[in-house]
Amino acid sequence: MANGNIDEIVRTASNLPIHRRHLLTVGFGGLYGLTLPGLLKAEAKKKDSLSPRVKSVIFLHQWGGPSHIDTFDMKPDAPSNMRGDFRPIASSLPGVTICEHLPRFSKVLHHFSQVRTMHHRMKNHNSAGYYSLSGHVPPLDDQRLRDSQELYPAMGSVVARFRPVEDPALPTFVSYPHKIADGSQTPGQFASFLGKAYDPFYIGQDPNSPDFRLPELSLPDTMPLDRLNDRRGLVRLIDKQARLLETSAAAGGIDRFQDRAVAMLTSPRLKQAFDLSQEPDKLRDAYGRNTYGQSCLLARRLVESGVRFVTVYFSRSIGNGGSGGQGGWDTHKQNFSDLKNRLLPMTDQTIPTMIEDMAARGLLENTLLVWTGEMGRAPKIGDQDPQGRGHWPMCYTALVAGGGVNGGMIYGASDKTGAFPTTGPTRPDDLAATIFRSLGIDPATEMIDTLGRPLPAATGQPIEEIFG
Repeated sequence: MANGNIDEIVRTASNLPIHRRHLLTVGFGGLYGLTLPGLLKAEAKKKDSLSPRVKSVIFLHQWGGPSHIDTFDMKPDAPSNMRGDFRPIASSLPGVTICEHLPRFSKVLHHFSQVRTMHHRMKNHNSAGYYSLSGHVPPLDDQRLRDSQELYPAMGSVVARFRPVEDPALPTFVSYPHKIADGSQTPGQFASFLGKAYDPFYIGQDPNSPDFRLPELSLPDTMPLDRLNDRRGLVRLIDKQARLLETSAAAGGIDRFQDRAVAMLTSPRLKQAFDLSQEPDKLRDAYGRNTYGQSCLLARRLVESGVRFVTVYFSRSIGNGGSGGQGGWDTHKQNFSDLKNRLLPMTDQTIPTMIEDMAARGLLENTLLVWTGEMGRAPKIGDQDPQGRGHWPMCYTALVAGGGVNGGMIYGASDKTGAFPTTGPTRPDDLAATIFRSLGIDPATEMIDTLGRPLPAATGQPIEEIFG
């Protein structure tokens, strides 16, 4: 649809109860494949929201699959070829142990509910990752699974569609600092059939970089504010900014709503949220002067500013085989040395600091914090080398804190080797439903795909037992 048709669209829709934001989206060039009938249909499908438990969600995605047996669900009585090298230690929960290489985490474990029975059958990272990020079973278990409009959107995109923030200067959904992939880009990170308007505000810069900033979130020095009253000049400005952002790794999602782009350009609020230099050096040091530590600190700043859904990816790469210093949790080789020397120290520094910081600021009451990967690791030791653990989606652990969660609860139980759930089996579908329910979105809320089919936001059931 040509830009020149906006006046006709506005006249046609002048008596319809559609937000000005939608009209602008239709009018600016058909960038998103939206039509007025499509908007009307989408509006008609909105359901009344449930009462929200939280204002925001922080989803900490541990790409590669953390070993549940070597961290939170240890099996010290299992055979030696399964239990591994690490010893359990006491935690802040009476009778509940944790890995010896998580000593700080042991002191904050009472803040978390542990769901020890996450399970599914996807053995490849891309299919398991899609399941974890969207909450929907993939059509096939294949590393070559790629994003398409036949697949479901990211949970954050569903939130952006049904529970957007009211402040136009803020995005609803932010993700960073990587796009995860195993060969091809993992699906479930973007909006799919919901349309690009609901893609995340994606940041590809490293928050630990000394020059971390969002240069696109500022007006050109030569652009006086009164120029914004000139509609033609405004459109040219946004088009120019959009072209810049198309090639920018810093903020690839800003052009999704032109009116919101304008608000971001003229408001310092989001730019201030991304300014980590405002934090004391002592606190930045406490989070960890690394990509993950500063990413988690940024997540706290974003929800504090009002962002609804933040996804932080632990790593872009997997299959590092214990190379040290790079890669995610895919410990096919040297599982124990890589956990001991890299993965667990980083986790033990950042997550306890984040929990204590958010609790001190009163943010835990209104924020749901979720820590999980797309799978666990195999009970039997020995995969690509004698000390490795292979993929294991049949049982793994997710941690949930804040937002009315019953801290200290252990939901479900695995068998004596950590191989399968024995009670309370839980799927990614259920975790997605729990997240949506916490934000006041009915999991049965219908989304309309490109074929006009009504599809539920989530097919699982909220894990109500973990809430107090």
